[in-house]
Amino acid sequence: MKPPIFRRAAALACALLLLCCAAPPARAASEQVQVHTPAGPLSGDAAPFIEDGTAYVPLVAFAQTMGEHTAHWDGRQAQISSPDVTITAAPGEQWVEANGRCLYVPGEVRLVSGRTMVPIRTLAQIYGAQVSWDSLTRTVTVTEGEQSLEHGDRFYDPDTLYWLSRVISSESRGEVLTGQIAVGNVVLNRLNSDIFPDTLYGVIFQKDQFEPVENGTIYNDPYHLSVVAAKLCLEGAQVIGDCMYFFAPDLSPGTWIVNNRTYYTTIGCHRFYL
Repeated sequence: MKPPIFRRAAALACALLLLCCAAPPARAASEQVQVHTPAGPLSGDAAPFIEDGTAYVPLVAFAQTMGEHTAHWDGRQAQISSPDVTITAAPGEQWVEANGRCLYVPGEVRLVSGRTMVPIRTLAQIYGAQVSWDSLTRTVTVTEGEQSLEHGDRFYDPDTLYWLSRVISSESRGEVLTGQIAVGNVVLNRLNSDIFPDTLYGVIFQKDQFEPVENGTIYNDPYHLSVVAAKLCLEGAQVIGDCMYFFAPDLSPGTWIVNNRTYYTTIGCHRFYL
């Protein structure tokens, strides 16, 4: 029998620990690129640029090339909408919400010259378009979209989202988004493994595995960011490879894991193991 793992304590302990984490490394220098859309060259107040291999474009300008949209800025986030698509993007966040779904943006949504900048591949996915890159001319070409992103009400299985968001929330509430995604990744990695139960409910409620099942916090309403993290996991966001174990050193010695599993990485309060 596996020993209990994932011991939890008050979320405040983790939140305080995170305040001590080092600042992220500086970003690589960005370079401007050309973007061609079905409506012609993309233009706007903020020029498209590429950074760390990711091309960013102004959200509103790009959406307008894909059809007529209305745009709104509420002081914190941009929202654009058409009969088929509604997109919300907040600078500094690591996701874009589209038609009730959450799409991962590892490098964060940016704000440049007062314009919300989003990775072009993310926007192309929303509009069902394809993206190609010509390194010689440093040009991104976008084909016309065929079908907008399926709505989240139809894409996400309700029971899966219900339980995944709750285990993420009860295990990692107060963690940074990447840490919450990592917890969700562990749960789904177990689901896809032959050595764990073959249902999500079975994985979460397997005896002596998740402390929130024992203390009942698994039934608490999930924190909003944990629902986002669950959706991102179900969209394929992956930050910890094949890891299937984790523990918080400040809350548990994790003796069995340390002695029997291979260390992979540390995110926030947790260490992750293969």
